[in-house]
Order: sequence, then C-alpha cells, then structure tokens
Amino acid sequence: MTVMTADARAARGSGGRVSVAPMIQAGDGTEDLGLSALDVLTTTRAVRRRLDLERPVSRDLVLHGIEVALQAPNASNRQQLGWVVVDDPAVRAGMADIYRCGMAIRSAQIAAEGHGRTPAGPSGAASRMADSADHLARHLHEVPVLVVATIAGRLEGADVATQAARWGSVLPAVWNFMLAMRRVGVGSAWTTVHLFEERRMADLLGIPYDEVTQAGLFPVAHTVGTAFRPGARADTESTVHWNQW
Repeated sequence: MTVMTADARAARGSGGRVSVAPMIQAGDGTEDLGLSALDVLTTTRAVRRRLDLERPVSRDLVLHGIEVALQAPNASNRQQLGWVVVDDPAVRAGMADIYRCGMAIRSAQIAAEGHGRTPAGPSGAASRMADSADHLARHLHEVPVLVVATIAGRLEGADVATQAARWGSVLPAVWNFMLAMRRVGVGSAWTTVHLFEERRMADLLGIPYDEVTQAGLFPVAHTVGTAFRPGARADTESTVHWNQW
C-alpha cells in the first residue's frame, strides 16, 4: 500500500512533480490484499452491514485514500475538491442525527411515489438493500470515520454542462477513494440523503454553504471479512447503442 509523504504533499502544493511514495506502516494490521486492478474495479461494493464498528481507522489510511482520490481527472484541472473527515464521536453523532432526518424525508418521498400503485411488494434484492440502508442509518454514529466530499461553488440553477463538469470532477475522485480503500480491506458507501438537510450539515461542520456544495457522505471502516463478489448487473448488450440510440 502506498501513500504520499509530507514532503510529497508539499511538492504537490508547490507545483512540483510528485510520485506516490511507499506507505509508512499503519501498525494496525492493515495490509494490501494483493487484488488485481480488475478485482478492485469489479468487487468494490457499497458496504453498509459489513462495516467493522469496533476497529479504528487510522488518519494515515484516510489520507492515503484522499491522496489517491486527488489523482482522478477533474474539469480543467481546477482541483476544487474539499474533504471534511470526521473521527470525533460527538460530531459523528450530530452528523448521524442529520442523516436520519434526511432518511425520513426520503422515506416519505418513496411512500408518496408509491401511493396508488398496485402493491407488488419489494423484490428480494430491493428489500435487502432497504434493510442495509436502514442498518447503516441506525449505526452511522458508530462508524469510525465519516467523510463529506465537497466541490467549490453552488449548482442550483446551473446549466447541464456546468453541472456535468462539476459532478464529473468529484465522482471520479470519490470512486478513486473507494477503490484505494478496497485494496486494504476498508469499505464505504456513497450516501446522499443528508443533502436534504445540507445546510444543517454545513452548519455542523463549518462548511461555507453559499460557496461549497456537498457531494455526499461516506462511512469509512474496515470490513468484516474482505471477500466481495461482482454485483448483479444488467446485460451489457442491453445497455449499448452502436452509432445511434
């Protein structure tokens, strides 16, 4: 596993050429799982139930993930990302309360969207996903580290091209972060329900709401077991349109 040293970070900040240096051992038993690039890409899952709530995650490990995240491409290389990393239990508890308020809003939306439809009941996969999401909401305050990724500027009223450029700058970075964590047995999940209460979260974390957009909240913890499989997905051919739609 690798992470940039303080000297490398300083070189990046001064515009110097940076290479990723060997990682200082975390001393907590964290090891590179030796996964191939294809394994990492196809088995990095949204992890909710299998987050280890007892084992701490070192700051060095989180910084490693963010260093990898910052290597992702971004629009015009403007590098407008920000990261709020929370390992303080009291602050995590406040974040979890806001998250649960967002979950309640989303649950009400789902109920309203389903009003008047023929009740077919959730599929097995959908039911499992809902249970998994509920489990995360109940235990979010126990997750060792919570990360909020941000992008400079506000997107309300922005044209599609501007929105695409902004989201296209933050999405690859967060995915890089999750891939880097997967390599060393750490899991996460992309969550967005707290954004129903984005201003409250900004107030809690000191994020300048009028200047910065939050992209999501990411629980970070070692996983219970490290074996994950590729997920069930649509048939590739059914999603592809050659030369025209």
